[in-house]
Amino acid sequence: MNDLVAYALRLGDDALIAAQRTAEWIAAAPQLEEDVALGNIGLDQLGQARSLLQYAGSLSGRTEDALAYFRDEREFVNVQLCELPNGDFGHAMARLLYFATYQHLLYDELRTCADETLAGVAGKAVKEVAYHVDHATQWVLRLGDGTDESHARMQAGLDALWPYTAELFESDELVQRLSVAVDPSSLRGAWTDRVLDVIDQSTCGRPSSTYQHTGGRSGRHTEHMGYLLAELQHVARSHPGATW
Repeated sequence: MNDLVAYALRLGDDALIAAQRTAEWIAAAPQLEEDVALGNIGLDQLGQARSLLQYAGSLSGRTEDALAYFRDEREFVNVQLCELPNGDFGHAMARLLYFATYQHLLYDELRTCADETLAGVAGKAVKEVAYHVDHATQWVLRLGDGTDESHARMQAGLDALWPYTAELFESDELVQRLSVAVDPSSLRGAWTDRVLDVIDQSTCGRPSSTYQHTGGRSGRHTEHMGYLLAELQHVARSHPGATW
């Protein structure tokens, strides 16, 4: 596979699977305003996914729908953090904090790359993701420094998802070969500083787990990915080629 196609798929798959999980909160969030907010965040992520999958498709002779709906689990290269079940609202905000902070740093670097399409996608997305970071930050602070119950749930979310964060920063030969790619390992220091600052302000403890999961970038996913794709792809696979 062409390196540029593979790289666009990584970023597109992250955004697509994150959008699917975020959308699951619509009509299930703790308040009406949050339903709207998470709906908008999910749409932002879906828009990023569409742009990136369209680009990958234009370079490989496939449509964005084919890439989203007619690839099997092992062909997806998103990080495992994006596919994990939502859990409670504390878990959802922990994931959004971790993932959106990473995306913000990534897109901020990518918007100045030599590839005009990637730079254009990143230039728009970095503004959207800045809001996602702020939204997650406000909830982590609110829950962490709230009641005993909200503090405990926020701490549980931060701890449970921490072992999936190192995969965000794994470097490999692809990003080292591709001149327009951002080496994710270069983002880890800034990400850690920003995330731990929010956690400290929330009065939660810093996650201490040293074990880290990996495999998503090579198509090895958690048991939850198959169920997510079954729901995501059901209509398209039941009615292939349908239009409306």
